[in-house]
Amino acid sequence: MSSTLRVLPLGGRGGIGKNMTVVEYDGRIVVVDTGLMFPAPDQLGIDLVLPDFAYLRERAADVDAVILTHGHEDHVGALPYVLRELAPTRVPPVYGGPLTVELVRSKLDEHRLGEVADLNQVAPGEPFDAGPFTIETIRLSHSIPDSCGVALSCDLGTVLVTGDYKFDQTPVDGEPADMARLAELGRDGLLLLCGDSTNVDRLGMAPSESSVGPHLEEAFARCDGRIVVTCFASNIHRVQQVVDAAATLGRKVSLVGRSMRKNVNIGRNLGHIAIPEGMLVGVKEIEDFPDHKLVVISTGSQGEPLSALRRMAHGDHPNVDLHAGDTVIFSATPIPGNERAVNETINRIYQLGANVVTARDAPIHASGHGYAEELKLMINLTAPRYVMPFHGDHRRMRLHGDLAESVGVAAEDVFRAANGLPLEVDSRGARIGEREHAGMIFVDGLDVGDVEDVALRDRRMLSADGIFIVVATVSEEDGSSVAPPELIFRGVPFLEGAADELLDELRDAVEASLARSAEEEIREISLLQENLHDDVARFVYDRLKRRPMVLPVVVEV
Repeated sequence: MSSTLRVLPLGGRGGIGKNMTVVEYDGRIVVVDTGLMFPAPDQLGIDLVLPDFAYLRERAADVDAVILTHGHEDHVGALPYVLRELAPTRVPPVYGGPLTVELVRSKLDEHRLGEVADLNQVAPGEPFDAGPFTIETIRLSHSIPDSCGVALSCDLGTVLVTGDYKFDQTPVDGEPADMARLAELGRDGLLLLCGDSTNVDRLGMAPSESSVGPHLEEAFARCDGRIVVTCFASNIHRVQQVVDAAATLGRKVSLVGRSMRKNVNIGRNLGHIAIPEGMLVGVKEIEDFPDHKLVVISTGSQGEPLSALRRMAHGDHPNVDLHAGDTVIFSATPIPGNERAVNETINRIYQLGANVVTARDAPIHASGHGYAEELKLMINLTAPRYVMPFHGDHRRMRLHGDLAESVGVAAEDVFRAANGLPLEVDSRGARIGEREHAGMIFVDGLDVGDVEDVALRDRRMLSADGIFIVVATVSEEDGSSVAPPELIFRGVPFLEGAADELLDELRDAVEASLARSAEEEIREISLLQENLHDDVARFVYDRLKRRPMVLPVVVEV
């Protein structure tokens, strides 16, 4: 057996999302988080982006546990896909806080994996064993209840994976981060700190979540009409503060969006949120209720295409019609990469005559990720031998490394690893090991797999310039054209009023291409289609200065 501790990031480095980390010792594996990421604008037709966990598939028999730091999609969203892949060999037990486990249970039930999974609720400070590791979760503050860091101890020492955190001294639930336990880890000698880098570029300390409530109440008091608040469905504490502000001003509350209703119901069952009896208004009653007496809490703060708010903004929500006098409050900030979608949603809301309030206009949002001083505090409390920045793009991870050096960590003890590059630690020290396979896989409808770059390239081409389909019929004997070519096009932007003329000229170009191939005695269908493709593409570009996809079809008779 190897006495080397390996920490292999499969996701979460070089970008925000799809967090997944493999911690390995003596040939046994514990996985911390199984997150996903939402697709970039140029990943057309892709629904979800997952870390490529082929490494786990190949080592399925060695996986002893999956530990989840909290219930956000970028940390738990890939779990159904991971368990489905591991199931033929072994389904490892899954551990997390009560809310995390219940959110995951609901997700696995949707994927019909509820009976397969072994879900276990763990409380902070209660150690348990998984293979060669002793695991302990440590209470931390974030924008969702039951967030925790994960300490994994083996013979070589202890690794702390923080997950997402900030040091909120006045959290809504009254349970701040367990700084005393973090300090004990530092006193005992922490081997490796894998820390959140999201807000390393922000100076100072993040504002407390409890500071948002009074500002929401102030914003509500200035609104005469209906109020729509959009935030993350998982931000149970924010929902509670919206409910409290609505109650203070004598307004009812309606929950819109499937995930919002589901998460609030789970939160109420676990005691994380309290809504007074009779305060909730059913979604079908919204349009029948007086505007000045209603607050709608909705999903869609990130401009997601099928979210409730996005549908409201485009006028196709079945129960809510936005109109003049409404005020939409964005109690969230865009995740990097979502800015365009959020701005488009805001613009549509203004077009409908409603007003918009964002975090730029009022302090109605507090980040769940610590700022630079909090990251320094984490390093000083835990006094790690080595530091490995996590959860951030390359810029943020570099800044996090620089920050660690500024508080006394030696430069050679900071490892800014990328996905697939394992950190290997043994009695001689730490070093980056040989690269393992890591990347991303895509969920496209019901299919999961590696959508090749050529497929995404074709989708981008289709979205930009459309498609031409050219059907040519040629003689089997001499290759000459025996029927007028058929032209089919979709999404091709023609010159104004020139479509018919262009099609006539294009038919002539097709006939000329076929005649030239016949003269050259080209008989192979593949070569005929290749020549036809090149000639048609050249003609269309000369006329339109565009490059639509050209699909030639040659039929022999």
